Parts: sequence; C-alpha cells; structure tokens
Amino acid sequence: LEPIYAKSVFFWLAEKKARRSGSPDMDLNHLVTIGLFGAKRAPLSSSDIEYFRAHGVDDNLADIITQLAKQKPADPYKFIADAVAKLGGGVAGSSKDAPSKPAPNKSAEKPAAKVEPKAKAVAPKAAAPPRAGAPAPGSDLEAQIKAVGDEIRAVKEKLKGQGLSGKDINAHGDVTSLVAKLSELKAAGAGDAPAETPAAKPAAKAEAKEKAKKEKEKKPAATSTAVSKNPAKGGGVAIKKADDVPEWYSEVIMKAQLIEQYPVKGCFILRPWAYKLWEQIQGWFDAKIKEMEVENCYFPMFIPKCYMEKESDHLDDFAPELAMVTKFGNQEIEEPVAIRPTSETAMYAAYSNWVQSHRDLPIKLNQWCSVVRWEVKQTTPFLRTREFLWQEGHTAFADKASAEKEVLEILDLYGRVYEELLAIPVVRGTKTKAETFPGADYTTTVEAFIPATGRAIQGATSHHLGQNFSKMFGITFQDPKDPTGKVFEHAHQNSWGLTQRTIGVMVMVHGDDKGLVLPPRVAGIQVVIVPLGIKATSTDTEKTQLAEVSMNYYMQLKQAGVRVHLDDDSTNSPGWKFNHWEMKGVPLRMELGPMDIQKGEFVMAKRHILDPKAAKVTGKHASMVADVQRTLEDIHNAMYEGALKERDDRIATIDEWKDFSPNLNSGKLVMVPFCGDKECEEKMKDKSKEEAQDVEVAGGLKMGAKSLCVPHEAKYKKAALRSAFIQIAILATCSVPSLAAATELHWTKYNRA
Repeated sequence: LEPIYAKSVFFWLAEKKARRSGSPDMDLNHLVTIGLFGAKRAPLSSSDIEYFRAHGVDDNLADIITQLAKQKPADPYKFIADAVAKLGGGVAGSSKDAPSKPAPNKSAEKPAAKVEPKAKAVAPKAAAPPRAGAPAPGSDLEAQIKAVGDEIRAVKEKLKGQGLSGKDINAHGDVTSLVAKLSELKAAGAGDAPAETPAAKPAAKAEAKEKAKKEKEKKPAATSTAVSKNPAKGGGVAIKKADDVPEWYSEVIMKAQLIEQYPVKGCFILRPWAYKLWEQIQGWFDAKIKEMEVENCYFPMFIPKCYMEKESDHLDDFAPELAMVTKFGNQEIEEPVAIRPTSETAMYAAYSNWVQSHRDLPIKLNQWCSVVRWEVKQTTPFLRTREFLWQEGHTAFADKASAEKEVLEILDLYGRVYEELLAIPVVRGTKTKAETFPGADYTTTVEAFIPATGRAIQGATSHHLGQNFSKMFGITFQDPKDPTGKVFEHAHQNSWGLTQRTIGVMVMVHGDDKGLVLPPRVAGIQVVIVPLGIKATSTDTEKTQLAEVSMNYYMQLKQAGVRVHLDDDSTNSPGWKFNHWEMKGVPLRMELGPMDIQKGEFVMAKRHILDPKAAKVTGKHASMVADVQRTLEDIHNAMYEGALKERDDRIATIDEWKDFSPNLNSGKLVMVPFCGDKECEEKMKDKSKEEAQDVEVAGGLKMGAKSLCVPHEAKYKKAALRSAFIQIAILATCSVPSLAAATELHWTKYNRA
C-alpha cells in the first residue's frame, strides 16, 4: 500500500477510537481518496509507526496496519473491518464504518474481465450478553488485564526491535512471566462470574453448527478457477500452472517484477529484472557475432513510402500490422511514413550506394532496436506485443556459398542462446514454403516446445534472401571475372533476428508454482546470500562474525565473476526473503548462520527443485567459490536435461493420417512425411482443425496444424527412415498425388497453431 494511503487508514482507525469515547469525527474520506493515488509503493518505516502512535493509535491497531501494508489485500477496507471486528467482538466483513471509496471516473470506466462480489453489509445485531468467565466491564480486574496486555505488547515490540521474531519472542523470559500473570488475572475473573449451565453448551454448539450449514448452502458453486487475491502462506502464486497456464503466466511475470502494465494496449513496461535477462542474452550474442566480424549500426525507425513501394510483396505481408505516421501537430504529412516492422527496405537503399565493387563486400551489419507490429490479435507480454526489442542482422556477400554458410552459423548461435543460456532444447530446421519469410529464398528456424500447453513456438529465424532484394534495390557490383568490366552481379543477402520472446519462452518452460525459475547463465542475480540464525541469546561476537563472513563470501563470489546479492536487510525475516527470491527465480540461495560458521560450511538451496529438502546441498567454507560455481553449472544442466526429456517424450513419428490429429490433440509434436506444397499444407491445416472440434484438445486451442520446420539434425532423419511405410505415408498425406510423385519429400515437424 502507498504510505499516504496507509496514513489515511490510520486516521480512520483513530477516528473509530474517538467515536467510542465521544470525540468529534474527522473528515477522512478526503484523506483516503488522495491516498489511493500517486504515492510510491513502499513498506511502512519505523518513523511511520511512531508518527501514527503519536496520534493515539494503540499497539493493536498498529499491528493491523502493519499487516495491511505487508499483505496488500485486494479490499483493504474489508481487511480492516474484519481485523477490528476480531478485536472488538463485532461482525467481521462489515464495511459500514469504512471510509467510502472514491467514485470511479465514468468516462474512463471499462468493463472488468472478472468482477469480485461485493461484501454484503451486515445489519447490526443486539449486544450479546457477557460470556461466561469474563470480568465485568469497567471493573478494576478488567483494567488490570488490559494493563498487562499492553505491557506484553510493549515488551514484544521492544524484542522485535532487537532482531528477535516468532518463537524467540514468545519464549523470552519477560514475555512468559507476563503471560503467566495475565492467565492468573483471567482465571480470577472466571471465578467471580457465573458458569455457563451444562444444558446451554450443547444448545449453543448445535446452533453454531446449524448456522455454519446454512452459510455453506448460501455460497454459490464455483463456475471458474478461483483466483486468490493474496498469495497462499509460504509464498508462490495463487493460480497453479497445471490449472490455467495463461493466468499463471500473467501472475508470475507481474509478481516476479518482470513487467508493468502500460496504457497503450499491447505495450508493456520491461522492469529492471526483465531487462537484466535481455542484457545477458544481448551481451553473449553480440560478442559472438563480433567474432564473425559483424558490426553494429543504427538506422532510423521511419520508413518512407518510396521504399515501401519498391518491395510491395514484402511489406504487404506486414500491411495488417503496419503503424503509419500521417500527422504532426495539426498538419497532415505530405508523404506518410511507416514505423519499422523490420528494416530490409530501410537499409538496402543505403547498401546500393555503398556497393560499387566486389571489394565493397561483404557488408555485415546488425542493429539492436525495437520494432512495431500493430497486432490486432490478443497480445501477451514478451511473446506477442505491439512493440518489442530485438536484434536484426543484414548482410550482403559477393557469392552465394558465403551467404548460405552464414545463415547456418547464425542459426546455430540462436540454438545456443536457447540451449546454453536459457537451458531450453530447440529443433533447428528449414521452414516450409508456406511459412517462409516474404522475399526470402528460404527461412531457417529454431523451434522450442512448451510442455504446459502442448504448443511449439518459433524461437528465432535466419533467412537467406538470395538476390531478391538486391535486384529490387540495385545492390550490384562489377563481376571480377569479366575482363570487359561491363557485367554486373547482384549481391547475395541474408537477414536474421532474435527477440525478447526468448524471455517469455523461458518463463513458460521453467516457471513453477512458486514463481519464476531462472537459468543461472541469464539470471541478473545468480546467487543470493541470506544470513540467519541470530537469536536473543546470540552474542555481539556472533552477530559481528556472521556479518563479516557473509560480506567475505559476497566479495569472493563477486571477484570470481558470480552475479551475487547479499540480503542482510534486518527489517525482513529469513522466511520472507526466501519467498521473495524464490518468486523472482534466483537460481541459488546461500544460507549462512553462526552454527554453519562454527562447522566451516554453508547451505545452498537450488531454486529449480520444488521440494525444499531435496533442493538443499552443503558447501564447505574452504572451497566456497568452487562449490557455488559447480552447483550453478549443475543447475543449468539439470534444467536443460529435464526440459529435453519432457520435450522428447512428446514427439511422435507417424506415417498414417489416422494418427495425425489424435497426436496433435494430446499436445504432441508430430513428425510426418510431407511434400511441401502450399495447397497441401492448407488442406492439412483445415482438416486437422475440423477434426479437433469435437474432442478435448490439450492446451484448449482447437486450431489447425501448423508446420514448424524440416529438421536439420540427423537424429530426426534417422527416426523417420526407420519407418517401412514412407512411400505409402507420402501418398496418404499429400493432397496432390501427382506432385508427390515428382517432388522430393521431407519429414516435417507439425504442431497445433
């Protein structure tokens, strides 16, 4: 909650006290209204607490507001009403006394995707008779009980300020002696009051049981997946990955602080935790392409109309997604410009000016930038957005062989980004004609698989453009083999790109019900050190030693090149820190306490393992850096092997149509023999879509089959050749038999679109 809002709620609580004592009301609606907006989100500080107490707020109410700030409930008013009711014995959930919420701006009001039922106002009930054993209101005994209770809370607060928490506070001698005194006073009060008659007890119990039964009957049956507004105890996400992948994904990327919403539909703010991931990918790939003598540059984001007209077929494919600038201020632009969806047309006009001789080649340029594709479909952060980050490489060569060699080199680098950085297996292959990039001779691709949805996703593409664009833009050079100097050749070109989609795929593949799971090689923080084990009985020497050893570990790891963070913030408990860093997906947590230091060891918890006990391993002080580095490497390998097994278990090689749709419907990748004809591919898509309508499809999408690629790896070709029905299968799956007889056929990967 925002601090201003928290203060306004404190004033409201103070007002409730004032009402009980007959003091005049305060104007709190205004305070709550201004407190709902604008303030920076931050936990309450000790100065905030002191400020509120100075205004007459007692320890009970201070505790309520502290919990409010920590839990951040969806309905803070109901949260307060429930808490106050528990203190005062009133009706929980009543919002009768709560400050009214600010009226919504109707002009900006939009229908919500999900509407939470409003809390029903509960009619005030007649005052209940005093419970058996309770001291009479206003008696000296009641005052003594209240005084001891206040003293207990004051002592606990003092101990908390000394760094104690939970069981340590409750077991402290000062607390236990006061609790014993309080029990004696309450027992004395019980002796003075008339006991409840035995006959009343079963009657009251039966009445309570009947009331609970009626309340249960009133509740409507759940019609959709319930979404808890507060995380379950112990952290994690409210929606399980297996129950609802899209909702789980949305919750994880928000709670892990990867993105923030933005007013423009389809655009999202990449928070630092997400951008750190992109920087790791960017840094690795940029170093690799520089080894290939590729240079970075930057071209303007605006593409003039004259460039677009040169390659209408190319840009026609992007036409539905093309964002145009037609005005500046109140004036129309004479020649509208497009915001780049890709940069072939923007860059190749310059190439034609730069290239005169074969000595001007090759040109190897790359730019890191954003592009805009005005998606009309549903957008998903990282995976499908209107603006996204990427790199795009554009190269030109004097000969075809050099260009084709580079296409596969870049493709392999893309595969290594997924496998070596993100711990995700991919299939390298060539797209079918129907899926080839507009204007390219052929397109190569890396395809990843998301087991939770049973869907594949394109990871990155490397295109061989041939001479198509060089002929359109006049990128020519004199043929060095021609003695007359009159023969000109067109350059052979490539383009290749990798986007922020990498981050979304990583979240989908590795994330779990505790939140994000980051592979060590891309994590912005690879290791978090959490000092713990300080108790009320801990000496100053132990505290100092723990701080010194923790800092020593931090400095050693940092000098060794490990991205490490020391979480020595004393305002949060170790358990809170565990949940926080687990949600953010930090690969390895180091736990270090006084007992560990005495033993010369420390505990490491691996994030990718859900079972807390199985996740923990022990390291030695003497070999700390080596132990941590080895464990990080083990984590990457385990994550990759797990994802590889899960994907390979879902690949089916088939050679008869009757097996095609059933395997797709169960969320599998299928290998089929395919002629490559566009018409045939469309018929396969339509027929598989038709066959999915009346069955339960894994992942919930009933779309047609989509070709992924013709795999390059030899292992897929060997798997296909084991079939004895290749020729029969070709004829069975190809809708144009005459074409099948005359065309080379390839084993092709398919999946639901």
